[in-house]
Amino acid sequence: MTRTLFSVIQGLMSAYAPDTSDRQAALARARGYPYPIPNRSYHWRESRTHTFDPSVTAGRTPVLAVGSNQSPEQITRKFGHVDGAEIPVQRCTLQDFDVVYSAHIAGYGSVPAMLQAAPGTTVTLFVNWLDEAQLAAMHDTELRSGNYHYGRLDRIALTLDGGETLTSVHGYISRRGHIRHGDEGIALAKVTAQNRQRPARDTAQMLAHVHERIAPDQALDDFILRLIDESDFRQSVIADLSTDSVGFAAAYEIVEG
Repeated sequence: MTRTLFSVIQGLMSAYAPDTSDRQAALARARGYPYPIPNRSYHWRESRTHTFDPSVTAGRTPVLAVGSNQSPEQITRKFGHVDGAEIPVQRCTLQDFDVVYSAHIAGYGSVPAMLQAAPGTTVTLFVNWLDEAQLAAMHDTELRSGNYHYGRLDRIALTLDGGETLTSVHGYISRRGHIRHGDEGIALAKVTAQNRQRPARDTAQMLAHVHERIAPDQALDDFILRLIDESDFRQSVIADLSTDSVGFAAAYEIVEG
């Protein structure tokens, strides 16, 4: 009888205990942003990377990727369910810009990236070459939360892997501005830049920074999980981060959003 009762109690505890593996996976995804970024151009096809083929870019729109859209892991999350999907992803450098943390929180708990003017800095990024259907799908992931405009940057100096230069490119421009750190933003340490003038942190450090600002008395892991699980709480944090954020400081034309 005692053993049977003990088994029942164990079963009840198991049924109502939090799923530790799910919790750890959620925390790892939040902290892991922007996810592994290759050091070369690549061709993403059906969740795998292949040698970059510039001929496939014909007829596609070049869209600047500044955060996780540079990573095959994130592209797979967005397009891995689409049979036959393929996206050329071309490495590039962009003069007089850097990538910093935007003043908002993603639904999966990360502090996302935004492009920001940075005279004298040259940042290494990627261009996603998207067809019309892929561009519409990317809009759905980037614009529906109201955190970005889809716009066009003109009079830029962007050099593609292979040597071709672009003076205009489309991209997602933060509507929130960047999180203020003194008078500057905080750059993404996982994004390479030359002559960077701002401090750089990884996303785990940035989440700790936001936690210290918003809810220092709460356990950090619990804070991050609340950002993921509680939309109202996440929106209140975004509102707080936006109170002293710094807007995008370069000219651009809004195309959508």
